[in-house]
Amino acid sequence: QVQLVESGGGLVQPGGSLTLSCAASGSIFSIDVMGWYRQAPGKERELVAVVPSGGSTNYADSVKGRFTISRDNAKNTVYLRMNNLKPEDTAVYYCNAEIRLRVAVRGNYWGQGTQVTVSS
Repeated sequence: QVQLVESGGGLVQPGGSLTLSCAASGSIFSIDVMGWYRQAPGKERELVAVVPSGGSTNYADSVKGRFTISRDNAKNTVYLRMNNLKPEDTAVYYCNAEIRLRVAVRGNYWGQGTQVTVSS
Protein backbone atom coordinates (compact mmCIF):
# COMPACT_ATOMS: atom_id res chain seq x y z
CA GLN A 1 0.00 0.00 0.00
CA VAL A 2 1.19 3.51 -0.81
CA GLN A 3 0.56 6.66 1.20
CA LEU A 4 1.22 10.31 0.42
CA VAL A 5 1.45 12.53 3.49
CA GLU A 6 1.46 16.29 3.06
CA SER A 7 2.55 19.00 5.47
CA GLY A 8 3.29 22.72 5.52
CA GLY A 9 -0.03 24.38 4.87
CA GLY A 10 -1.39 27.23 6.93
CA LEU A 11 -2.42 30.86 7.06
CA VAL A 12 -0.14 33.47 5.51
CA GLN A 13 -0.46 37.14 4.62
CA PRO A 14 -0.42 38.31 1.02
CA GLY A 15 3.15 38.50 -0.22
CA GLY A 16 4.27 35.83 2.20
CA SER A 17 5.78 32.42 1.59
CA LEU A 18 5.08 28.79 2.46
CA THR A 19 6.71 25.49 1.63
CA LEU A 20 4.62 22.34 1.23
CA SER A 21 6.09 18.86 1.55
CA CYS A 22 4.73 15.50 0.49
CA ALA A 23 6.37 12.20 1.39
CA ALA A 24 5.47 8.94 -0.31
CA SER A 25 5.81 5.70 1.61
CA GLY A 26 5.00 2.03 1.14
CA SER A 27 5.95 -0.62 -1.38
CA ILE A 28 7.45 1.72 -3.93
CA PHE A 29 9.59 0.52 -6.82
CA SER A 30 9.95 3.96 -8.40
CA ILE A 31 8.08 7.23 -8.80
CA ASP A 32 7.54 8.50 -12.33
CA VAL A 33 5.87 11.85 -11.67
CA MET A 34 5.20 13.92 -8.57
CA GLY A 35 3.11 17.02 -8.51
CA TRP A 36 0.78 19.42 -6.77
CA TYR A 37 -2.82 20.29 -7.55
CA ARG A 38 -5.19 22.65 -5.80
CA GLN A 39 -8.90 23.12 -5.39
CA ALA A 40 -10.51 26.36 -4.30
CA PRO A 41 -14.10 26.48 -2.98
CA GLY A 42 -16.58 26.14 -5.81
CA LYS A 43 -13.88 25.41 -8.38
CA GLU A 44 -12.47 22.32 -10.03
CA ARG A 45 -9.16 20.83 -9.02
CA GLU A 46 -6.35 22.27 -11.13
CA LEU A 47 -2.73 21.51 -11.82
CA VAL A 48 -0.21 23.69 -9.98
CA ALA A 49 3.11 22.06 -10.88
CA VAL A 50 4.58 18.67 -11.76
CA VAL A 51 8.09 17.26 -11.86
CA PRO A 52 8.80 14.03 -13.77
CA SER A 53 11.62 11.76 -12.69
CA GLY A 54 13.80 12.69 -15.63
CA GLY A 55 12.15 15.60 -17.36
CA SER A 56 11.54 19.27 -16.97
CA THR A 57 9.08 20.83 -14.57
CA ASN A 58 5.74 22.21 -15.65
CA TYR A 59 3.79 25.02 -13.97
CA ALA A 60 0.37 26.57 -14.26
CA ASP A 61 0.62 30.02 -15.80
CA SER A 62 -0.86 31.57 -12.65
CA VAL A 63 2.08 30.44 -10.49
CA LYS A 64 5.03 30.74 -12.87
CA GLY A 65 7.80 32.83 -11.37
CA ARG A 66 6.34 32.53 -7.86
CA PHE A 67 6.23 28.79 -7.11
CA THR A 68 9.05 26.26 -7.37
CA ILE A 69 8.59 22.50 -7.35
CA SER A 70 11.41 20.13 -6.48
CA ARG A 71 11.84 16.52 -5.44
CA ASP A 72 14.22 14.44 -3.38
CA ASN A 73 14.26 11.00 -4.95
CA ALA A 74 16.17 9.46 -2.05
CA LYS A 75 13.37 10.49 0.30
CA ASN A 76 10.46 9.99 -2.15
CA THR A 77 9.46 13.54 -1.31
CA VAL A 78 8.23 16.46 -3.37
CA TYR A 79 8.26 20.10 -2.26
CA LEU A 80 6.42 23.21 -3.37
CA ARG A 81 7.99 26.51 -2.44
CA MET A 82 5.39 29.27 -2.75
CA ASN A 83 6.54 32.89 -2.77
CA ASN A 84 4.62 36.14 -3.16
CA LEU A 85 1.38 34.42 -2.25
CA LYS A 86 -1.88 36.02 -3.32
CA PRO A 87 -5.42 35.65 -1.95
CA GLU A 88 -6.34 33.76 -5.13
CA ASP A 89 -3.83 31.07 -4.15
CA THR A 90 -6.14 30.11 -1.28
CA ALA A 91 -7.13 26.47 -1.77
CA VAL A 92 -6.66 22.93 -0.57
CA TYR A 93 -3.40 21.70 -2.05
CA TYR A 94 -3.12 18.03 -2.98
CA CYS A 95 -0.02 15.99 -3.65
CA ASN A 96 -0.19 13.54 -6.55
CA ALA A 97 2.20 10.85 -7.70
CA GLU A 98 2.42 8.20 -10.38
CA ILE A 99 4.11 5.33 -8.62
CA ARG A 100 5.37 1.98 -9.84
CA LEU A 101 4.86 -0.84 -7.35
CA ARG A 102 6.72 -3.10 -9.79
CA VAL A 103 8.22 -2.46 -13.20
CA ALA A 104 4.93 -3.09 -15.00
CA VAL A 105 2.50 -2.06 -12.25
CA ARG A 106 1.77 1.64 -11.95
CA GLY A 107 -0.85 3.53 -9.99
CA ASN A 108 -1.94 7.12 -9.43
CA TYR A 109 -2.11 8.28 -5.82
CA TRP A 110 -3.37 11.36 -3.95
CA GLY A 111 -2.57 12.85 -0.59
CA GLN A 112 -5.24 13.94 1.86
CA GLY A 113 -4.80 17.64 1.09
CA THR A 114 -3.48 20.58 3.07
CA GLN A 115 -5.19 23.95 3.41
CA VAL A 116 -3.40 27.11 2.30
CA THR A 117 -5.11 30.38 3.18
CA VAL A 118 -3.75 33.72 2.03
CA SER A 119 -5.39 36.56 3.89
CA SER A 120 -4.58 39.71 5.78
